[in-house]
Formats: sequence, C-alpha cells, structure tokens
Amino acid sequence: MKIIQERQSSRVPFDPNKPVSQENLKEILEAAHWTPTAHNMQNFDIIVIDNKAVLEKIGNIKSNISEEFLRENYGQLSFSKEELIKKKTGILGSMFPPNWTDPAKIAEVVKKAGPMPLTQSIRGSTTLLIVSYDSSKRAPASINDVLGFISLGCLMENMWLMAQSLGISIQILSSFSAPAVETELKKVLGIPEPMKIAFTCRLGYPIGASKYFRVRRDIEEFAHHNQFGNKGI
Repeated sequence: MKIIQERQSSRVPFDPNKPVSQENLKEILEAAHWTPTAHNMQNFDIIVIDNKAVLEKIGNIKSNISEEFLRENYGQLSFSKEELIKKKTGILGSMFPPNWTDPAKIAEVVKKAGPMPLTQSIRGSTTLLIVSYDSSKRAPASINDVLGFISLGCLMENMWLMAQSLGISIQILSSFSAPAVETELKKVLGIPEPMKIAFTCRLGYPIGASKYFRVRRDIEEFAHHNQFGNKGI
C-alpha cells in the first residue's frame, strides 16, 4: 500500500549520469512478465532503449503540441490547491506553462511552438521502455479490443510499482504513440506491422524535487454498496 500511495509521475529532468542498472531493468521486466492479460494473450512487446546513439536518434524525432490536448487539459485544471481539494479530480494548472492554461492563447501557442524534438520529452533519461502491442491480437468478444487495452494498463502498473519499489522514477510519454511520431519511431526501431506503440516509459533518477500536490476522491464517493447510488460500504 505504501508503494501504491507513493507512486507518481515524475515530470522533472532525470540525471543523465545515473543510468538504471541492468539488474533493476531485469526486475522491472520480470514484473512485466507476470502481467495479467485478457485470455492470457500477452499482447505486448517491450523495446528497452539505453544506447546513447539510439536515444539521440529518437530525441531528434519531431513532435507537435496537440491543440486538442491543450483544450481538453484546460478543462481538467484547478488553479489553486483549495479548488483542487474541492473538485478532488484533475491536477494543478501551475504544473504547466502559463500560456498552456489560457484558452484564448492555445491556438497561438500551438502555432508558435511548431515541431519540437522528443529530447524535450526524454529530459535526461538514459532508459526508455517503448511498449508496443499487436493490433491483430485480441481476446475473444472484446469489442474494439477493450480488454487488450486494459491488459496494457495492467502492464503499465506492474512495471511502475516495481520501479517505485526500486527507487526508480517513471513518467509515461503518450506523445510517442501520436501517429506522426509513431511512424518515425517504427522506422528507427524496425517495429513491423501490425505492431502499434501503446506508450513509452521514461525511467531514471530525478534532478531536484519531483513531488506535486495530489488529490483523490473519498471511497464513499466512488464506492456503491449492492446498488448504484447507495454510497459507501
């Protein structure tokens, strides 16, 4: 429970001079090995990237800020701790650049930013875990492969909790699965069809504080006893 509660997304730069050891990597992959997956399809492959030349190639791939992300992200922000405590969902707006939190400036921000290298997302990490999945595999009667995506979430959690137990920080990089970025990554890494990139884990040791203010709904707010609406247990 302590590991579950302490787990968080580390958004600060990682120490480029402190790599993740092979021993720890193997433990994280062992946690991945025991991931529960729908119908035991084991619908994932993991590419471990720790070679500086390959990291540099990946870092040079360009990615665009998503206007859709910024607009939807704005709707989930709180602008004070008091507001966040009251809402109990979402995150603080102070975690983002000020011009990302002004809906009137979002289109301008996207236009001015232009393509940015992925090195700005990697931020000093010496190890990436790129998780791919076989889009042709799915559990029986899993419409739109919902169970397959749940399985990928289980994989993420297994690796994340193991990393947390080892004192290794993780940030999930969803931008690596954006269509344009995925196309370039598949070329660099030789990922064949019909494999798709689900997400990427950025591993390492933070430079400076990485903790941030978090909230959760109370159990009585999301748990229903025997009938929806009968809150609590």
